Amino acid sequence: MMCLVSRTGREFQRYDMGRRLVVGCIPYRYKDGNGEVEVLVISSQKGHAMMFPKGGWELDESVEEAALRECYEEAGVVGDVECKLGQWSFKSKSRGIYHEGHMFPMLVAEQLEIWPEKNLRQRVWMNVEEAKEVCQSWWMKEALDVFVERIASSTFTKQDFLN
Repeated sequence: MMCLVSRTGREFQRYDMGRRLVVGCIPYRYKDGNGEVEVLVISSQKGHAMMFPKGGWELDESVEEAALRECYEEAGVVGDVECKLGQWSFKSKSRGIYHEGHMFPMLVAEQLEIWPEKNLRQRVWMNVEEAKEVCQSWWMKEALDVFVERIASSTFTKQDFLN
């Protein structure tokens, strides 16, 4: 059974040289029929911006567990976290301090009807081009570019083996 309450507070957050460590995920799925990739974006808690799920990496979890937790809490999806896309240093808009963000892709296995932040956020499936337009964070857009390159190269590799 999953917890229906999001973790809050910063007392168990990981820091490295004064930078808060955050973990984000690009939840994705293959659209039925044509194999097109769709990604899931969510609204910020205040509802003014669209982004991918992300939040603090806590002391009692691995980086992959943090990515899974953030997807569940903020977007109501579960699935398989894949190899890290990279890490970015960025300045928090709200606090003006630097964070280190780690981003992962997650192939969604299940979309839940009830999740901890359902009443705080909207979630929308869209194609990659649309997500790049609406996502407010430069570092998340860069992670999306890395994801697209990875998907393209893995598709190319699969086709190579078939020919």
